[in-house]
Amino acid sequence: MNIEIKKITNIDDSNLKIMTEWMYNWWGKEEGHTQDAIKCFLIHHMEENRIPQTYGCFHEGKIIGMYQFSYDDLTIRPDIYPWLCNVYVDEKYRGMGISRKMLETVLINAKKTIKEKELYLYTKHIGLYEKFGWEFIEEIDTYNKNPRIQRLYKISW
Repeated sequence: MNIEIKKITNIDDSNLKIMTEWMYNWWGKEEGHTQDAIKCFLIHHMEENRIPQTYGCFHEGKIIGMYQFSYDDLTIRPDIYPWLCNVYVDEKYRGMGISRKMLETVLINAKKTIKEKELYLYTKHIGLYEKFGWEFIEEIDTYNKNPRIQRLYKISW
């Protein structure tokens, strides 16, 4: 499958609608956000030369996956930043190695923009991020995510 992973600094309405639906259904609805709020969040995560940034995975011009860099992802841990967040692959494209291709670009893109020499993420997944050099730090109580207890990771360069 021919895919392209690129930084998104502006996006057409159809792809923005898709991304908004992904995030709304994944975490927005559960956390009490409207689709308009999620859309606004996404639009303001499309900076060119600083965080927050969004990277999209495209197949034939259509977005099929994404990830973001942000200074805030876990409210209870404002002491650690920046974050890799919203790593997402459209359900129709899962199991095709798309997340692998996206994750292979994370460190390359982080080094171009992030002044801090480290990046954090939290996830329920076990064994995925370790394949890409992420170090498991600890289990963490998120207080508001499903599942509530997740795994905190860090990568440095």
